[in-house]
Amino acid sequence: MTTRLLASAAALALIAGSAEAFTLDVLHVNDFHSRIEPINAFDSTCPAADDAAGKCFGGVARLATMINGLRGEIRSAGGNVLVLDAGDPYQGSLYYTTYKGKAEAEFMQAIGFDAMAVGNHEFDDGPEGLANLLDIVTFPVISSNLDVSQSNVLAGRIAKHAVLEVGGRKVGIVSALTRDTIEIASPGPTVIFQEEIEALRAAVADLEGQGVNVILALTHVGLPADLEIAARVAGVDAVIGGHSHTYLSASNPARHGAYPTWVTQDDGTAVPVVQAYAYGKYVGHLTLEFDDAGRLLHAGGDTMLVDASVAPDPAIAARVAELGGPIEELKARVVATTAAPIDGSRDNCRARECEMGNLVADAILARAAGQGVQIVFQNGGGLRASIDAGEVTMGEVLAVLPFQNTLATFQLTGAGVLAALENGVSDVESGAGRFPQVAGLSYAFDPAAPKGARVSEVNVREGDAWVPLDPARVYGVAANNFMRAGGDGYRVFATEAVNPYDFGPDLADVLAEYLAANAPFAPALDGRIRVK
Repeated sequence: MTTRLLASAAALALIAGSAEAFTLDVLHVNDFHSRIEPINAFDSTCPAADDAAGKCFGGVARLATMINGLRGEIRSAGGNVLVLDAGDPYQGSLYYTTYKGKAEAEFMQAIGFDAMAVGNHEFDDGPEGLANLLDIVTFPVISSNLDVSQSNVLAGRIAKHAVLEVGGRKVGIVSALTRDTIEIASPGPTVIFQEEIEALRAAVADLEGQGVNVILALTHVGLPADLEIAARVAGVDAVIGGHSHTYLSASNPARHGAYPTWVTQDDGTAVPVVQAYAYGKYVGHLTLEFDDAGRLLHAGGDTMLVDASVAPDPAIAARVAELGGPIEELKARVVATTAAPIDGSRDNCRARECEMGNLVADAILARAAGQGVQIVFQNGGGLRASIDAGEVTMGEVLAVLPFQNTLATFQLTGAGVLAALENGVSDVESGAGRFPQVAGLSYAFDPAAPKGARVSEVNVREGDAWVPLDPARVYGVAANNFMRAGGDGYRVFATEAVNPYDFGPDLADVLAEYLAANAPFAPALDGRIRVK
């Protein structure tokens, strides 16, 4: 299937107008990742003083104000509006660590979302973790490609699609969750993943059989897969996505792409695709106009920055403060200082050597070297924030490493180390979280080479020297317990590790102690990972 992307201007009038147009405004967010409090420019928790100075973004109280304000304006003007979440409200702050999804669910319910796609992080604590949200929210939580009929906690609670009544019209919502969830989260054996395209086609056919002719795909598969869905799933009028944290923008399309990005199907049907970055920093506002037969006439809109000009909703802010009370003391504790900002950005840590990757991997190596560990792997997707210069609080450390992963040690042959590296760079083009940040190891990779043959020039540090990796030699290796169990595709760690021990200290504590011992910490890149 060849997908042709259209300029937005070329798609302003897709079909000749009809006598009875139906306009639908869609407000949407994705990948909120528990950023319940305001965030700074690095997408981590913003200090109260900076928030008071107008330097912060997002936070659920500002998000509530923006969504409620826009929804009210649209309805007051006689318009039709839906508020949708494309998945991953979970994981990324102490609110999730403390309340395991119940806080995020409470705020989504208070804001009044109309539907939500299941994201991969909703399975970080197994099916039971997702059930925490389902116990609270009253709006539909859907995924067309999940079969949860065998789960004793989810059966009958995740629908394949939803039908919402808006302005006298039926609007269908279908959804898909990336099948990588099996590797990057913990859905367990009772949650069955189906192929996304076929599952969406079946859900669309079901809705069309019910007479629904306006259908939106609310997905958590990432932008490349969203473009494929838009090209190959007939009957979908728009794709509202998440997972890849892509900032699509009408006002700034040069950054990651246009809002909307248009895809043309084989029959000439044009389908708009949108996404709104992550962390509640933006709200997407998509306007769709349909004729009375459900054909899309026009689509437009943009992502809107949730900055300090948006006043926090006072009731939501008060509830945030109440829930934050038990964890405020821990968050505020200063553990170290830094001489410069430490870059932990998603774009860098999932594609190349990054400062935060070096720091975390070095911290693990320093902690485990006495156990014979020579090589450390840290998945880029496990690094969730940057740290700014100056004092470092435990809250900032936990924002970087929020998953409560533990240090895992084991022995592995050099051949296994090479296989792990190949897995790590196998999906770098899509920004996959498996990208390997390392310590005690250096390597080069060619992202244009065939998968499985991208890695070269692998060396291991021995004393002050670098020596070539020996495929037959057994090395001491450390990673986090998620990777050691095969997460992010590191099956070689699960199947070939010798003498594994997965119950070391929490990585957040390891990082905090390393920062304290090396304060003021000066981040650096040293060429341990080279892109050819």
